[in-house]
Amino acid sequence: MINTLCFDFGNTRKKVAFFQDAEIKEAVTLPDDSLETIQSLIKKYNPQKSILSSVIDHNVQMEEALAAATKFHKLSHHTKVAFTTPVGKPETIGADRLALAAAAVHFYPGKNNFIIGLGTCITYNFINKYNEFVGGAISPGMEMRFKALNYYTAKLPLIKADSNLPLIGYDTATNILSGVVLGMAKEIDGFIEAYREKYRNFNVVLTGGDTLHLASHLKNKIFADPDLIFKGLYAISEVNNP
Repeated sequence: MINTLCFDFGNTRKKVAFFQDAEIKEAVTLPDDSLETIQSLIKKYNPQKSILSSVIDHNVQMEEALAAATKFHKLSHHTKVAFTTPVGKPETIGADRLALAAAAVHFYPGKNNFIIGLGTCITYNFINKYNEFVGGAISPGMEMRFKALNYYTAKLPLIKADSNLPLIGYDTATNILSGVVLGMAKEIDGFIEAYREKYRNFNVVLTGGDTLHLASHLKNKIFADPDLIFKGLYAISEVNNP
């Protein structure tokens, strides 16, 4: 049985998932990326392999610790993947989007896949049935929208996300909730409809931390997989850490 640690460092959270063979056993949010934290993970899970997806300036000592204890791979545009990037500059594609694309071609092969990641930003990622990551879109995520309303105005409060909200807000807080949450839902539904006009048959998967607050408000019934990015990282690790 092979143990693998898959690290996903986003703009908001640092997370890690523990796999035994191809099965995810646990996913946790880390307090930091200190050497002590990484060494405690190595001691606890005894991994033979590890992979890091990071879109931030993380502690480079963690890479050294993982490389010393495991077969370690850091996700980049040099990573071997099962898809191509025929447009744009591959080196500018975020590590998180590469992981989502890898998950799409691994778990939903031979399909047009539209993967929507709900993190600090919303990423719309389209991978066609020929395993080409052709691009997509990026827009502000939920927390960013709440913070922008608070930061760029004099009196609007900072609101926390909540899926229980009215269509017609009755006070400042519920007006903001309706505008942000339902606005995002309409945006996502709109993108799905636009892609549906262009591609008659495609698979849609929703993933990321804000899925919980949004899924019930979407007109389109979408399969949600909160662990998709970890599954993509595991698939990439298997190719790059044989």
